[in-house]
Amino acid sequence: MILRPFLYEPTACASYLFGCLSRSRLAVVDPHADLVDAYLAEAERAGAPIVAVFETHVQADHVSGLPALVAATGAQAYLPRNAGVEFPHVALEDADVVELGNTIVRALATPGHAPAHHAYVVADRRRGDDQPWLVFTGDSLLVGDVGRPDLHAGGDPAPLARLQHESVGRLLALPDGVLVYPSHYGGSVCGRALSSNPFSSIGFERTHNGALAHPDADAFARALLADVPPPPADRAAIVAANRAGSVPVEA
Repeated sequence: MILRPFLYEPTACASYLFGCLSRSRLAVVDPHADLVDAYLAEAERAGAPIVAVFETHVQADHVSGLPALVAATGAQAYLPRNAGVEFPHVALEDADVVELGNTIVRALATPGHAPAHHAYVVADRRRGDDQPWLVFTGDSLLVGDVGRPDLHAGGDPAPLARLQHESVGRLLALPDGVLVYPSHYGGSVCGRALSSNPFSSIGFERTHNGALAHPDADAFARALLADVPPPPADRAAIVAANRAGSVPVEA
């Protein structure tokens, strides 16, 4: 399996090209509009096409590269069911599986940062089994933090904060050795205590992530909603563009 991270420093966004080279089936997770040419160039260098584009959720801090990637490659778009987007896509339910040759992608519902949010648990059959190897956590579990629940709340974020607690528990049920690849790292407004190291593991976060230290959902929610940073600039325009599958007017 190939895995190539792409880090976008201005907004501390992480996205990923991954998939099966032996069956020539690659995918991108949470693509950034400014990196579309880079994904295409890396896929060409690897010698395999991009056939799938996954969004963990509708992004609020940057314009998605999904429409441009789909237009350039004919790839299938995958989003969580009830994401509320207005363009053709496959709506994934919890536990749905997408096969990219020997690379197996399983949707794991992790609402909280957004009402419709999935992590994507990935296995590689060439390792000899279907046990998870890594997980793309989107804005649910971050390195050193968890994603803020207010950007998509439409009012009271407390219910989403409690959902975030449950979702993090689902992620922590994965084996300690599963690698964690989130969609943001230190410098992003999507969390408060993000590490500058963009990657981690389930076991490391279980031991060292201070956001996970609260005894119950209510305590977790109270802590998560304290001292929330300002929202991303032009959040409403970015969300609208990402729901429509278009590029907004320049801010």
